Amino acid sequence: MVNMSGNLFLVGPMGSGKTTIGRQLSIALGKSFYDSDKEIESQTGASVSLIFDLEKEEGFRKREQKMIVKLTELPNIVLATGGGVVINETNRQLLTKNGVVIYLYCPVDQQLKRTEKDKTRPLLQTPNPEEKLIQLFKERDPLYRSVADIVVETGQGKVRLLVEKILKKYNEYCGNG
Repeated sequence: MVNMSGNLFLVGPMGSGKTTIGRQLSIALGKSFYDSDKEIESQTGASVSLIFDLEKEEGFRKREQKMIVKLTELPNIVLATGGGVVINETNRQLLTKNGVVIYLYCPVDQQLKRTEKDKTRPLLQTPNPEEKLIQLFKERDPLYRSVADIVVETGQGKVRLLVEKILKKYNEYCGNG
């Protein structure tokens, strides 16, 4: 059954385009846009990197879950989630219960290209970011797929065309296409 909250939740690995695509989707659909990581930063006054440094991943995940509870209660939004949101069972349940979940699938080689110069991603501050991305993909891809109502590959292509592709699949999913 299609969730009628009007919410679209974007899940996928870092570098898959959740924030960029989410902003454009929200404009196209006339919905409010939220990015869970940005909301955590705004609420705490600290960057995700700093939270990871001070509280480690476990501390960040606790903050993330509280934010997901808050954001999934809002109506008619597009939400870009953090790449690791799906590792928490409660988050997976909240996302699937409160909106249409779109998995932005992105191959590891594309993720690597998109994130190689980004120093704000705590999990990639490692001697071998590619190895880390491969490990994360193996762990998380099945979880992304388990919550996804729609899967769209975002490896290549212009944002506008990807947004059109997502809108087409979303309308088909909702029975409007």
